[in-house]
Amino acid sequence: MSTGGDEAFIAAVKPLVDAMGGEMLPPDEAGPDDVVLAWEGVDSVAVRLPQLADSLDHILAAMERKKGKPLADLDRKAKQEVVRILEARGAFSVRHGVETVASALGVSRFTVYNYLNREKEA
Repeated sequence: MSTGGDEAFIAAVKPLVDAMGGEMLPPDEAGPDDVVLAWEGVDSVAVRLPQLADSLDHILAAMERKKGKPLADLDRKAKQEVVRILEARGAFSVRHGVETVASALGVSRFTVYNYLNREKEA
């Protein structure tokens, strides 16, 4: 992946790529949908972005790590906060997003919709 002085650049972007659930690969292996990042005028690394549905799973796993326990074990207020964050990140525009989030939170789709509606009324 690296051809010299760009190791620091690659190391710097790796946490972002990991947080997105992306994959880093050599620039010459980039496909048409990959994003090639250049450093000092030289292609350094290609980033393969995840599919939206995979991103949602990745976001949920990251939130679970941040909370330090399964999202289903959170109290109601914390679950509402998770839904608020996920809505801001576009989670519910993904096909089956509500179902995926409801499953992760251990609640029904109806409950997720209630949390979403509560936010709109507030």
